[in-house]
This record gives sequence, structure tokens and C-alpha cells, in this order.
Amino acid sequence: MRFPDLPAAAIAYACRCYLPLVQVPPRGVWGKTLQVTSTPLDTWLGRPLRTDATIDEAVLRYLAAFGPAIVSDLAAWSRLTGFREVIDRLRPWLRTFTDEKGRQLVDSPDAPRPDPDTPAPVRFLPEYDNVLLSHADRSRFGENAKMFTSDLGAFKGSVLVDGMVRAIWHHEVDSDSGTATVAVHHLHMPKTSMHAVEAEGLRVAKFWHAGAGRHEVRMTPID
Repeated sequence: MRFPDLPAAAIAYACRCYLPLVQVPPRGVWGKTLQVTSTPLDTWLGRPLRTDATIDEAVLRYLAAFGPAIVSDLAAWSRLTGFREVIDRLRPWLRTFTDEKGRQLVDSPDAPRPDPDTPAPVRFLPEYDNVLLSHADRSRFGENAKMFTSDLGAFKGSVLVDGMVRAIWHHEVDSDSGTATVAVHHLHMPKTSMHAVEAEGLRVAKFWHAGAGRHEVRMTPID
């Protein structure tokens, strides 16, 4: 040990806060609780980390993943400030848009831009998914506060229907019957959307619990 006279817990805390680490799998195994095991990121990647990356690159990579965006979106995603100056510097190479509230959004110049009438398939997102957490104003995704402050509990996974949050979900496993259930608590939606959510939920249940004897989807409306 390099620092035998220092408290081990304090060293571990300092490493977690100051070193680039990665959680080594398996982690987040369904139905089990495992101890977090971390290793230095460069060890995991098998190569040294770049030391010449710029904030401009970070902004461009963010936009490639989550754009179009406003300045506060970048701040919410990174927990940093000062992005207005960066956006102004990059503006000649960015595409700009104006949303319904009159706010200016920026995006990568070559990002895909499907027709507004293009249907978006149902998607089940896990807890803390970056699709939602990387935006300051999540009402753009139609989030309803009732789904996140009720007795259902916070931080459930979200269900996107045509790109909007219309439900939350979690999984349950009955060890006695061997049934894996995806429980969906949903806002009112058309029958066609309900059927699409049920079908995708069943695929999720079969994917995560391939060895279960039975797979179900339980749909419950949110009052």
C-alpha cells in the first residue's frame, strides 16, 4: 500500500471522486444485490486516457447524442456552467432552431432529422436513463409529475410512446410460479398504443428473464 498511514476509507473516497473509474460488471443484476467493484478507466480500456480533450468536443458529442438542445440542457447533463460562450464560439458550425416557447436550440449540422410525422416506436427506458436526464426541461418528453410523486415510488423506468413519456414500469419475479412480470402504470392512451406497449413489455420480460417459465405484462392506469 502506498499510503499506509492514511485511513483506507478516506483514500477510497478520494479515488472515487478524483479518478476516472468504471464499474466492473456484473453490476445491476436483476433480482440480486451485488457489491460495486471499480477499476481505473484506462486499465479497463487498455489504453491511456486522452489529456487534450476540449470542452468544445464535449459539447459536440453531447449534441450528437441528445440534440437539439438549449444551453441549460448542457448544464443539466454535465453539472458545469459557462456553455453559452462555448455555443457562441461553435455557432458557425451548428444548426439552430426555435421551439414552441421561442427558445433557440442548437444541433449538430449533420444530425438525422426525420419527418415530424415519422412514428416513434415504443421504448422501455431504465431508471436514470440519459435520454431524460440529459435535458433541463423534461416536459419536452411529456413527463407528468403525477407519475413520479405518487405512491408508485420514484425513479421507475419510463415508457416512451411516440417519443413521449406515457407510463412508468418495473419488473417482478414470482419465484413460486416462475412468472416474470413487467408492471406498467400508464396514463390514458389509445388502444393501439396500449397494444404496442403490451407487446414491447412482453419482449422486455422475455429478454431480461429468458429462463422464466412464464412472461406477463400487467397494465395499470394512473388515476
